[in-house]
Amino acid sequence: MATQRPSCIGVLTSGGDAQGMNAALRSVVRTALDRDVEVYAIYEGYQGMVDGGDRIRKMTWDSVGGILYQGGTIIGTARCPAFQAREGRLQAAGNLLHHGIDRLIVIGGDGSLTGANIFREEWVGLVAELVETRRVEAEVAQRHPQLRIVGLVGSIDNDMYGTDMTIGTDSALHRITEAIDAINSTAASHQRSFVVEVMGRNCGYLALMSAIATGADWVLIPENPPEDHWEEKMCQLLQAGREAGRRDSIVVVAEGMRDRRGNPIKSEYIKNVLEERLGEETRVTVLGHVQRGGAPSAFDRNMSTILGYEAVQTILSENADNDSYLMGMRNNRITRLPLMHCVEQTRAVAEAIARQDYERAVKLRGTSFREAIQTMERLEQALPRPPQPGQKQLRLAVMNAGGPAPGMNTATRAAVRQGIDQGHVMLGIHDGFLGLINDSIMELGWMSVAGWASMGGSELGTNRKVPEGRDLYAIARTLEKHGIQGLLVIGGLAGYQASHRLSMERDNFPAFNIPIICMPATINNNLPGSELSIGADTALNNIVQAVDKIKQSAVASRRCFVVEVMGRHCGYLALMSGLATGAERVYIHEEGMKLADLQLDLNHLVRGFKGGKRLGLMIRSEGVHDVYNTSFMCALFEEEGGDLFDVRQAILGHLQQGGDPSPFDRSLATRLALKCVNFLIEESDNEVPRGAFIGLTGGKVQFFDLYDLPRMMDPRYGRPREQWWMELRNIARVLAQPGPHAWLEE
Repeated sequence: MATQRPSCIGVLTSGGDAQGMNAALRSVVRTALDRDVEVYAIYEGYQGMVDGGDRIRKMTWDSVGGILYQGGTIIGTARCPAFQAREGRLQAAGNLLHHGIDRLIVIGGDGSLTGANIFREEWVGLVAELVETRRVEAEVAQRHPQLRIVGLVGSIDNDMYGTDMTIGTDSALHRITEAIDAINSTAASHQRSFVVEVMGRNCGYLALMSAIATGADWVLIPENPPEDHWEEKMCQLLQAGREAGRRDSIVVVAEGMRDRRGNPIKSEYIKNVLEERLGEETRVTVLGHVQRGGAPSAFDRNMSTILGYEAVQTILSENADNDSYLMGMRNNRITRLPLMHCVEQTRAVAEAIARQDYERAVKLRGTSFREAIQTMERLEQALPRPPQPGQKQLRLAVMNAGGPAPGMNTATRAAVRQGIDQGHVMLGIHDGFLGLINDSIMELGWMSVAGWASMGGSELGTNRKVPEGRDLYAIARTLEKHGIQGLLVIGGLAGYQASHRLSMERDNFPAFNIPIICMPATINNNLPGSELSIGADTALNNIVQAVDKIKQSAVASRRCFVVEVMGRHCGYLALMSGLATGAERVYIHEEGMKLADLQLDLNHLVRGFKGGKRLGLMIRSEGVHDVYNTSFMCALFEEEGGDLFDVRQAILGHLQQGGDPSPFDRSLATRLALKCVNFLIEESDNEVPRGAFIGLTGGKVQFFDLYDLPRMMDPRYGRPREQWWMELRNIARVLAQPGPHAWLEE
């Protein structure tokens, strides 16, 4: 009976669907079960809560199996006018109490979260009325005196205060950039202009970031509408681009766009302006709900998983008060803020836009949003600004070094255009430090890097050469010959080591006494000073897409796959891809591997397949163990698995380094490249200029001295001494285990 039920957790999705909601649901359910707490899914959002019955269902471990890769929400979402009235909320309260639910995790937008908070505030009165009308027994009411609420923001618009990214935003950016990349091809073929309309309501995040990621020519966002007569300026810029040799023109507009007087700016109007003033064919593409569709990106899977895990910890905390909280991600870390404060700040942006106070609207969006606007203003120029009288002109060189990483071209493009726009000569060094040794250098112009924003690989070429001995003399001669006054190295560990070597040899080679800056670009994510390296996000998405296909193949034939991913001695790709794909076990070098571990995992596999499971997935980092390699694991599992299951290996190899860079990698590459060029310019005035490496740490861009490189690195294994992502190991263990406490059997 209801009187015997302990407190339980309810979870629902509400509002517009967003990729990653299923990952959050899975995380909430499995984390709660791991804590021995019953959890119920409320189907069709608040409508299900009002209806009750079979729309509130008890969840098991297997209820959320196989949903990580699915878009949308498997428990549904629906509008519910009934919940907006007190009688509807009274009915909902009774249904929750019937199941012993007094903790509610809501995954939705600001409207859904506001409704949840109102429900919490009315809870005492609602329960009292239910007791008075004998719809709920007094003993039940006494055991559930308050309702706790934790909110997760599920919205592709990224329009909620309190979190840097909302669930679904990164996936939507993937859809948009893929579409614009495709449009670029056809637009260039016909020398056409395209107007691309993207979602976002009153938030221009999707429009702004997709414009930066794709190298669009013009962007219109609600928070920063253009000045009067913007049409003329836009057409002049696009015409100048044509005259400079660009064959396509892309204008990105947010769906809620208005001018500074509050008048709507529709995509059809922009099309007509371009056709009338430029005299060329223009097409409109309204991306619509394709932005919500498809499988969630690796980032959305992992962020949603982490948020779901922390939401359960928060809602079950004995020290938690009765306030409503919003779980978010800020500066790459989980945050917990008062829910209604976040809602009020979010609505303040819309109010500022309605009052035409655009400066405040941009300020409320945050520093990174304002910085992105400034970045777009620099990059959307068709040609560099003319040199100013008395302006200093430097000769700055850029190279790629180490293994290829998606985003290297994006960074090179941004750096070259930033340098040229400030009046400097930009030189491209081919084939990394080998190019410096062999004098393989050429000047790069504004249009030399056109189209590089979305290109994978390295157009300059790269290798892992670390100079030594006579190489240093050859490099010094090349630097002197070309008058190079600053060096930007975009690459991995080999590039960092080579740059450090040059800095240490300054006393012997005066030519090395120039500012040097290293930018992290490696899929391994094994560099100090930056929590994320350019290319790692793309590689992670490549892995996740491959594993999704492997899982579809495996489930059809009772099969276990052992998937080997790159990373050298850094387990970042293995752990994060395991989290994003629901792997049963992840093996990383940082934790090591023993035969006893393999035996325990084998026992779990055998027990699972005997119980009816059809799929096993193990992910290992390439450098985890020299003896117990992938082939050994497969042979062991195959032999011991007998007729229960087959075993296959998948060594993903260099497909992890290929493909066009993800939106995140493009954005990070652009942001860091602009900072690097400014660093070189500023340091050139110093008698002893710095050698440094840049990184994104705690959400902030920071510079670290090259002399500190050995201190910050583990020299034996070539990885940072501190790795933030290792904190996520326990979450991966909890969510991937075959059932509650299965890992504790050892």
